[in-house]
Amino acid sequence: MKTLVICSGGLDSVSLAHKVAAEHELAGLLSFDYGQRHRKELRFAALCAERLSVPHRIIDIREIGRGLSGSALTDNVAVPDGHYAEDTMKTTVVPNRNAIMLAIAFGLAAARRADAVATAVHGGDHFIYPDCRPAFIDAFQVMQDRALDGYANIRLYAPYVNLTKADIVGDGATYGTPFVETWSCYKGAERHCGRCGTCVERREAFHLSGCPDPTDYEDTDFWLEALRRRSV
Repeated sequence: MKTLVICSGGLDSVSLAHKVAAEHELAGLLSFDYGQRHRKELRFAALCAERLSVPHRIIDIREIGRGLSGSALTDNVAVPDGHYAEDTMKTTVVPNRNAIMLAIAFGLAAARRADAVATAVHGGDHFIYPDCRPAFIDAFQVMQDRALDGYANIRLYAPYVNLTKADIVGDGATYGTPFVETWSCYKGAERHCGRCGTCVERREAFHLSGCPDPTDYEDTDFWLEALRRRSV
């Protein structure tokens, strides 16, 4: 299955790229610059493409990103600290982000005669992000079947949609993903902050998976406080 992977440079999508390279035919990596605060993640996507010897294309949709206002990822809004299961994390929603990226990816995949587009949405995203839920994945497939009817038959491959982040770490380790060469932190500084939702989730995932975490965090212990706060 010739597959184009949407790769942000994060732990999930880089793990997915390694999985696809091992199990299918990796056609290339597709990344998006939407003006995200943590656009340094794109460098890690480029590293992944180089490592796997496949083409890497960055699509510039910054003009669209400027219109998707109100998010901590694209506006002058503070990135909240805490766990993804907290309501404060809703400020990190970029409306329709995955739908926009997937629509572009499907068009490019059709033009390149690929068989599938892969996305690394996972179960831990369901609470906050509506376009990461199984119902969205199923509906998007139906929509694309109509959009490309008679021209192409492309599958939306989302193997992690019902898995946890810890499951992804385990899967990534199976396929030799170099986790140190991935970026999660939404704040986009020199080091992972250890406090934002993606950092807390990343730290927790390594702990639950039993895999060593190679990440350099500014705050190495905040994730425990975030977990305690969630359980109260």
